Amino acid sequence: MSPEREPDNAGDLAGEQDYVSLLYRKLDAEREFAQRRLTGALGQAGGTPQARTERDVATTTYSERLAQLSSVEQGLCFGRLDFDSGETTYVGRLGLFDEDGDYEPLLLDWRAPAARPFYLATAASPEGVRRRRHIRTLSRRVVALDDEILDLRAADQGHDLGLAGEAALLAALERRRTGEMSDIVATIQAEQDRIIRDELSGVLVVQGGPGTGKTAVALHRAAYLLYTYRQQLATRGVLVVGPNSTFLRYIGQVLPSLGETGVLLSTVGQLFPGVRATGADTREAAEVKGRRTMIEVLADAVADRQQVPDDVLEVEFDDGVLELDRATCEQARARARATLRPHNVARRVFVDQLLDALAEQASGRLEVDLFEGVPEIPLDEGETAGAEVLDAGDRADIRAELAASDKVLAALDSLWPRLTPQRLLRDLLGAPERLKSAAGGRLTEAERASLVRPPKSRWTPADVPLLDELAELLGEDDTEERAARERREREERAYAEGVLDILDQDEEIVDEEILRVSDILDAELFAERQQRRSELTAAERAARDRRWTFGHLIVDEAQELSPMDWRLLMRRCPSRSMTLVGDVAQTGAAAGASSWGEMLSPYVEDRWRLRELTVNYRTPAEIMDLAAGALANVDPRLRAPASVRESGIPPWQRPLGDASLREIVAGELRAADGGTVAVLCPAGRLAALREELPEDERLSLLGVEEAKGLEFDGVLVLAPEEIVAGSPRGWNDLYVALTRATRRLGVVYTEHALEPLVGAG
Repeated sequence: MSPEREPDNAGDLAGEQDYVSLLYRKLDAEREFAQRRLTGALGQAGGTPQARTERDVATTTYSERLAQLSSVEQGLCFGRLDFDSGETTYVGRLGLFDEDGDYEPLLLDWRAPAARPFYLATAASPEGVRRRRHIRTLSRRVVALDDEILDLRAADQGHDLGLAGEAALLAALERRRTGEMSDIVATIQAEQDRIIRDELSGVLVVQGGPGTGKTAVALHRAAYLLYTYRQQLATRGVLVVGPNSTFLRYIGQVLPSLGETGVLLSTVGQLFPGVRATGADTREAAEVKGRRTMIEVLADAVADRQQVPDDVLEVEFDDGVLELDRATCEQARARARATLRPHNVARRVFVDQLLDALAEQASGRLEVDLFEGVPEIPLDEGETAGAEVLDAGDRADIRAELAASDKVLAALDSLWPRLTPQRLLRDLLGAPERLKSAAGGRLTEAERASLVRPPKSRWTPADVPLLDELAELLGEDDTEERAARERREREERAYAEGVLDILDQDEEIVDEEILRVSDILDAELFAERQQRRSELTAAERAARDRRWTFGHLIVDEAQELSPMDWRLLMRRCPSRSMTLVGDVAQTGAAAGASSWGEMLSPYVEDRWRLRELTVNYRTPAEIMDLAAGALANVDPRLRAPASVRESGIPPWQRPLGDASLREIVAGELRAADGGTVAVLCPAGRLAALREELPEDERLSLLGVEEAKGLEFDGVLVLAPEEIVAGSPRGWNDLYVALTRATRRLGVVYTEHALEPLVGAG
């Protein structure tokens, strides 16, 4: 492969500008057309049910298309392929076609199979490509061209890492960070492309060290899958799970810039509708909550709420007192548990059993009262006293009265209450005696103590998987809701059938060429179902529905998730179509994974495939050399990914006493020359730092956990010795902190320098 070069002919720049301008005119025309259609659809009012449904579908379709066309404004076209055959193809963010001619592609979507040579062609395997051109634009103006001649006869075959589009890649890597992640669509490398285009089914694990582009690959894979498997994924959607809200804000514009606006981005802590997990656990509490043993603790906590009286439970009813003895209640409980239904669903069996017992008792007492003082009447064999006074209807009425009595229901609720996940978990964590009973010998006294908290405490991210587990254990008794829904459907069906009868009887109304009776009926039923759904995208509906299952799941920083987190996510994707990206060397969470096999075996055993990213595009070699010392303390067998570039700026280290932190930070902001700077420190120092350091939109103050997946032009790591001592995985945390910088790294220690970092100047 020949060295990249600026085109010799200045006319190339003008020629490419003409073609890019043509593409933008086409983009504007499509946007104008979609806007006209959307305006027309929104302007329609009333009409038949079928017309309303068509209007809703048109509104959704053209709204999504407008969003897609607007999101690709920047960098619409970024590449060109010249083939040996003489054919030329332009590659960009989405496909544009010449609809006035023979529908030939004016711009090829980067995800299309025909675009793969742009990412995979090499001098050794050119795939018919003679020249690959990278087109750099600013707004709608072409500002630079970088050409690669794929010719084995050239003396220089390129970088030893096999980089494609090296000049464009390095230009992108040297660009200052803005606080938002940029896409890599114009500079995807071959090893990244193979992962992005891997098949949809099964669990794909992407292992990669710092700076290898794991997150970018995962997001581009989401865009590729939605393009390639649109039919399978459009209705169920794609869920992208990130480690924290800071990370989600950082990546928020990547998928829209790739033309995809319907993906749900979420943290695990946001996946229980109605719960805002804004609290924070201690490290010990988060680790305990993440253990698989919590499955049994929660199951026993539910069982503990299914009680029977010690002796007899007195139930007030109709100016009297009925009694439920322990044996009767135990029998009802056993029968309800034998159904293996969730708690709230099995409750109906328990309640029905006890209502039957109470109704029998109340009926017997009433019969005695009715016959008290009445002369004895001889009975024939088989007859029962009072049988003619209380028939089956009377007994049913008594049972109905019992079922409607607030006092009776309160008594039954005291034995088997209707519970929500939120109520049960608050009760469990707010009462040490309840927690001790549910935990049994599974948790030590210290572990239980770490979980106890005031009942009004805010929910934490580690609570959400427990709430989700409880939602499965408790279930929802939707009998009444289902009956109401069925009643509405019967009424709607009856109405539609009435319309059908009228039309069938009046031949003057029905003209078969204009309107078929079946159209009216179908439209009524279809419109009723679709009208509510068309108002929300699949991602919006999924965000509101805990039971929603996704067509594909993508998890970034997957090594951080606990076993309980994984149980929640596996429920969201029962098809096990997943892409999991991470690096076990960067695991910082106490309940996180030490190996991919350990993490996945409970769910898919060994049915998962591993792909590795080996090239570090973000972190300069000087910084990675320093970070290698921390990595060796994580596991001496691990090797850092190879960096593609050097910054020429060696990392430095100094004690805090040499200068104030305020002065050091000010110096780094000046050195960043408009770029971003982060101070990464132990979480316990954050509050004081926010008081000490000035506010600046380019400055971020973060704990190591919050910094995962992020990158900055400059990074200051404060108190590395405290980071290492702060947890059993302290060296993992330090490795993460040291590898967030793209240009400059400084280490400020408060007590003593760490031995593996003495190489810093």
